[in-house]
Amino acid sequence: MRPQHLPPAGRRSSRRPVGIAVVGIGAFAREHLTALAALDGADVRWVVGHDLERTRALAALVPGARATTALDEALADDAVHAVDVVTATPTHARDTIAAGEAGKHVQVEKPAALSLPELDAMVAATEGRGTTLVVGQTVRFQPAVTALAAAARRGEIGTPRLAHISWYTGHAWPAGWRGWQLDPELSGGHPVHNGTHIMDAARWLLDDEPVEVFARGFRTFSPDMESPDSFHVQLRTASGALATLELCYALRRRGELVRRVVLVGTEGTLAHSTTEEDGLHSDATTAPPVSVEGALGIQLAHWLDVVRGDAAPVVTTPQVRAALATALAAQRSLVSERRERVADVPGYATTGVAA
Repeated sequence: MRPQHLPPAGRRSSRRPVGIAVVGIGAFAREHLTALAALDGADVRWVVGHDLERTRALAALVPGARATTALDEALADDAVHAVDVVTATPTHARDTIAAGEAGKHVQVEKPAALSLPELDAMVAATEGRGTTLVVGQTVRFQPAVTALAAAARRGEIGTPRLAHISWYTGHAWPAGWRGWQLDPELSGGHPVHNGTHIMDAARWLLDDEPVEVFARGFRTFSPDMESPDSFHVQLRTASGALATLELCYALRRRGELVRRVVLVGTEGTLAHSTTEEDGLHSDATTAPPVSVEGALGIQLAHWLDVVRGDAAPVVTTPQVRAALATALAAQRSLVSERRERVADVPGYATTGVAA
């Protein structure tokens, strides 16, 4: 099938509708549907899931959306231009390739794949056939990270040489994750499952290619879990820049969040911390800080512009490949307890990792 391109518009591009099928019925698929429902021009036509009752319940969130357990049924709809894959990581490649081969644009949640060959097959099925592939590296769309990257690109601190990123979140433990997320064979391990965010942020802020990592994991509150709830990574880039990355998902209260970013360049320093922001905290709720709030909506609005052809992707597939390779190397280091070269990740040399 030929790629489904949108017809020329006679009015503002932001008004052109994009027909969308959302694949997935988990908690994050619900967040995607809620965010899409608030966007002008997002025409959610299908919700696809393995459980019809749950799929119908989610489809009811968006007027006019239909529920199905068959992805092929949604892909056969000529009014569907794009597919939003929000499923468990092991099915990302299957669903993305099917959508690409049907001529649809695709957005897929991070991590895009569990291996570089898998990712390359996804790129070939979409970009290789004339559509687009966008990976949900949502952190790039968080206002604070966007502002830091923009300042660095303007040359405000010269050449970035050191980065220190600390993310502490009350999300996964205790008793927050279950099933496939805890199995490294299915999730890639914590450095891959959630770590692709912080690896991509480091690569983006330093504007350089990671070449070597050393990772250590910690089982803070759940010592019997196969996957650590927290980890530290030392990352070295091609030019010799260094990043210290800390990711902890073990804060006891769900929704609790502390994030700090320090970026040091040859001519200055940029920094941000959520602890410097005002916020609402109580025993019942913790409001997200303004520096991260709304990132998913910004990301999805950008995706629609990419589908329309009105914007180039902020997150490119070569950058996604670099972040995934780095995360896979970090997981290898977690197991080997030694430094690992990114270039030694299987499949790395198949396609060059470009900026």
